[in-house]
Amino acid sequence: MLFENTREFAKKMDARDPLASYRSEFQFPKVNDKEVIYFTGNSLGLLPKAAKKYVDDVMKDWGEMAVEGHFYAEKPWWDYHERFSKPLSKIVGALPSEVTVMNTLTVNLHMLMVSFYNPTPQRFKIICEEKAFPSDQYMLQTQVKFHGLDPKDAIVEVKRREGEHNLRNEDIIAKINEVGDLLALVLIGGINYYTGQVLDMKAITEAGHKVGAYVGWDLAHAAGNIELSLHEWNADFAAWCSYKYMNAGPGSVSGCFIHEKHHNNKEMKRFGGWYGHNKQRRFLMEPEYDPNEGALGWQSSCTGVLAMAPYLASVEMFDAIGMKAISEKRDLITAYLEFVIKEIATEIGGNFEVITPENKKERGSQLSVLLHGEGRKLFDYLMKEGVIVDWREPAVIRMAPVPLYTRYEDMYEFGQILKKGILSLQ
Repeated sequence: MLFENTREFAKKMDARDPLASYRSEFQFPKVNDKEVIYFTGNSLGLLPKAAKKYVDDVMKDWGEMAVEGHFYAEKPWWDYHERFSKPLSKIVGALPSEVTVMNTLTVNLHMLMVSFYNPTPQRFKIICEEKAFPSDQYMLQTQVKFHGLDPKDAIVEVKRREGEHNLRNEDIIAKINEVGDLLALVLIGGINYYTGQVLDMKAITEAGHKVGAYVGWDLAHAAGNIELSLHEWNADFAAWCSYKYMNAGPGSVSGCFIHEKHHNNKEMKRFGGWYGHNKQRRFLMEPEYDPNEGALGWQSSCTGVLAMAPYLASVEMFDAIGMKAISEKRDLITAYLEFVIKEIATEIGGNFEVITPENKKERGSQLSVLLHGEGRKLFDYLMKEGVIVDWREPAVIRMAPVPLYTRYEDMYEFGQILKKGILSLQ
């Protein structure tokens, strides 16, 4: 498609956008009495208006039924989490039995590593990406130390090539083959939080399995953003947060995936608890742990119904739309944002660089822009003008044009604000 950096063109794109009506389903903050241009759905999604009703329903049932709400609420609390299995399985490309919600992201990764990281003297290394999200780094370091190992010996980081911003899939696969029989686990972010790069999860999973390692994925920036096929890719496990692209609210519950090939292995190590025990026998108070079938067998504590309620509101919206339609708009509106940025750079000589891959198969709804010169002052200007972006050191702003609530006209308007900001700082 031939883009134009004009308001008229942007309005035409909005008029033919099949997802345009969903914007009204979200609540926007305001700056200077005007709705913001919101580019940080990759950090915290906007509030779906339906979420309040879902929370209010739980509160109403709590007030009117108290403990009886566990079984007699409109959506009984004791199996509230099971409502996610079918719609979430479509979002991440899994079987319903392979998906559940519980805890938060890093907690789930720790819980899953109980099952999938059991080092031996012969096989103990973990491959991750250089400069993984810090929480993943801390999680891997402490897991390795828990097993009495030195992170310097056990953790292998795949590095970017000199002068390049993104990882190369072939370098990850080469490192997997190099570590070989020493490799116990590959655990990488499916989308890099800093650059927005999407990795070839299928090829990397295949490579890890060929050398006998488990392969898991942190999908914090991927779930609800790109089309996934976790079951088909044969990933062993994955986990993701719900408050970014899936708009479940700050710190809301995490989703996790365990491939069905592991479901019948009840000897696999795991940390059990009340909600992971056989659902049909849960209230018999039996002394021996008997895990549920499927991903539900990795549950432990009671699930937080109030935390899940906004997530359910959003997941049902995703289910109605489908990831295919979301992905189609994502590719188009992200490309338009990139076009506008480059047009402004050409027009006024802006000194900045898009470091997210240009290939749409290697990116989702995020562009990371490296600012050469303007830096933090330009970020501060954008924020004061109602463009909500994300700052990352040393000089990167991340922008996510989320398909459910971002307009093409927002892209044009952002370009005009960006131009004014650069000119004012020169």
